[in-house]
Amino acid sequence: MRSFDELFEIAAARKGGAAAFEPTLPEIKTPAELATIPDDRWLSTMTRCVFQAGFNWKVIENKWPGFEDAFEGFPVGRWSLMSDDDLDRLLKDTRVVRHAKKLISVGENAAFLRDLAAEHGSAARCFADWPGTDFIGLLEMLKKRGARLGGNTGQYFLRFMGKDGFMTGGDVSAALIREGVVDKQPSSKRDMAAVQEAFNTWAAESGRPIAHVSKVLACTVG
Repeated sequence: MRSFDELFEIAAARKGGAAAFEPTLPEIKTPAELATIPDDRWLSTMTRCVFQAGFNWKVIENKWPGFEDAFEGFPVGRWSLMSDDDLDRLLKDTRVVRHAKKLISVGENAAFLRDLAAEHGSAARCFADWPGTDFIGLLEMLKKRGARLGGNTGQYFLRFMGKDGFMTGGDVSAALIREGVVDKQPSSKRDMAAVQEAFNTWAAESGRPIAHVSKVLACTVG
């Protein structure tokens, strides 16, 4: 496993030099900033990531104002009580993608966020306080307690919200395999623990957020 400095040098060289590469690294919010995000915005982004999964992202982007209108701005309390009548109406609403199981997941994820708020004061506080050194624990929690938030969907959701963490998509996985961290795209608990350990090491070496390390790894491939 190479040092972070070696990996950064490779990535920067491929992206036009360090000065050009640095501004492309992800913007990460502080825990204090994350804690101020209203719970409806967490539900909105969860929903967007669920609908993007396996679908054309551009279509979802173009329809998103319609989603916001149809879901009334995603108030968690209201959608945690999603009814059969709500589902019937949404299945006829051309402002949204009429995928029944994904529409149902909005109510399920609203209930999940409601429960987190009851446990932590707000859902945002739970996400804000979760340590980056146990990012895999947060991903596992999303998978177990949320609806359709496993795998890349949960990772995208957290990245879009500004939570520090890694991605395990194609290029990152290829880099992790090349560096000897895993021998295949990580999915098992054992592999994910090895990935977490590697990211923790590189983050400690560099003093950078894990999300920056993740982007650097991705940019060493291809």
